[in-house]
Amino acid sequence: MNATTLTTVTLAAMLALAGCASTGKLGDAEKLALYRAHAGEPVDNFSYFGSINGWTSLGDSALAVWTRPGEAWLLELQGPCMDLSSTPVIGLTSNMNRVHARFDKVMVRSPGSMNIPCHIGQIRPLDVKTLRTSEKELREARAEEREAAKEAP
Repeated sequence: MNATTLTTVTLAAMLALAGCASTGKLGDAEKLALYRAHAGEPVDNFSYFGSINGWTSLGDSALAVWTRPGEAWLLELQGPCMDLSSTPVIGLTSNMNRVHARFDKVMVRSPGSMNIPCHIGQIRPLDVKTLRTSEKELREARAEEREAAKEAP
């Protein structure tokens, strides 16, 4: 897919998502669709040196993990992951400083949770720069939509 087609598809998805919501906050399904639109082709693994720079839950079966400020990965899990959307802390298993699809796991570290490991089914690199730009544009579109709704009779 070339850059023009990707931009057109992304903007169309953003407008469709903006039209569906009345609040400024994206739902899990909307966030997941946005992140998928900015993810590259699946990869087998990525470098991981024991610390996560940040992470975002995208429902109960996917999350984005930042390994550096400008490097992030979309992790699609092999099924629902208990407490993923509400946990304050996660961990990743790894082997020789690499996290592998179909082998490694996301560890949910919730107080009172059973801490059941969640198997990683697929790893896709995220285009962090365009993702952030799209998120900003979507927030601005929603703010404009709310303002227009306030002014309507």
